[in-house]
Amino acid sequence: MAESTHWSFPSDLQPRADVFRFDLDAALASVVQLRADIPDDAFTASILGTERAGNGVVIDDDGLVLTIGYLITEAETIWLTTNDGRVVQGYPLAYDFESGFGLVQPLGPLQVKPLPRGSSSRARAESDVLVIGSGGREHALQTRLVAKREFAGYWEYVLDEALFTSPAHPEWSGAALVDQAGKLLGIGSLYVQEVEGDATIQGNMFVPVDLLGPILNDLRTRGRRADAARPWLGIYPVEVKDQLVVSAVSKSGPGDRAGVRPGDVILEAGGVRPSGLADLFRNIWAVGPAGVEVPLTVMRDATRLEVRVLSADRSDFLKKPMLQ
Repeated sequence: MAESTHWSFPSDLQPRADVFRFDLDAALASVVQLRADIPDDAFTASILGTERAGNGVVIDDDGLVLTIGYLITEAETIWLTTNDGRVVQGYPLAYDFESGFGLVQPLGPLQVKPLPRGSSSRARAESDVLVIGSGGREHALQTRLVAKREFAGYWEYVLDEALFTSPAHPEWSGAALVDQAGKLLGIGSLYVQEVEGDATIQGNMFVPVDLLGPILNDLRTRGRRADAARPWLGIYPVEVKDQLVVSAVSKSGPGDRAGVRPGDVILEAGGVRPSGLADLFRNIWAVGPAGVEVPLTVMRDATRLEVRVLSADRSDFLKKPMLQ
């Protein structure tokens, strides 16, 4: 997942300071480069790699960096680099599974002004926005917020209203989505491809910044939200022709131990037939907190099976950060 910094947008696509009502240079400087090293034996190493790179956004006067969590999960070391070349080690303070946000505390002064947070709920689809990656003006793009809608990821993840931009770009992990007033609307998560009719639509999904406010203090002080953890099954279902098919199962995870297998078609979860991927996960989470037994009904080789999965807290499977 390492990303290259040897790229730039054509000059005519880069933002110009004279068209904005805020300090563009300060906004560009608030986004830092983030690099993380993960141990070879980490739970997520085989999926996400051991060398990860992306972006992070300074959000307060103490230098706290907001990023996308998969960049820093199980990180052994993190390095933050400012646009003027300052390099500071960081500590992975928190990864919130529900929102997808990650927080990094720099272990030295970044000397960067924070980017103020805006309101993602007030942002309108089809409005002009700016996406800022680390590296200054060459890595920033004036673009459009094309949609606000639900997003479900096969790794047991749902956002009620994610933000989508187009055209797509592969370097936006942890990048800042900024409104016309220079305020942060969201954090870059995924490059997405979706099929609508005969067309394949490509874009980027951003996690809305409004999800951060209610949990920020807990993430700072506890390293996680105060709510009980959701039940995690360690299964990876995808929608295939109106069916929910298990594409993979985490080795030694709850689903694997219960006997769920790739190729199983999920018919019910918690006694309820799901209407889609997001509905499936919400049905699972409705059964109870992490540790609850979740009943699944699956179809395997034309045989209907009842499987009871003893759920877990996902964080228990991950390496914890070492105190610096």
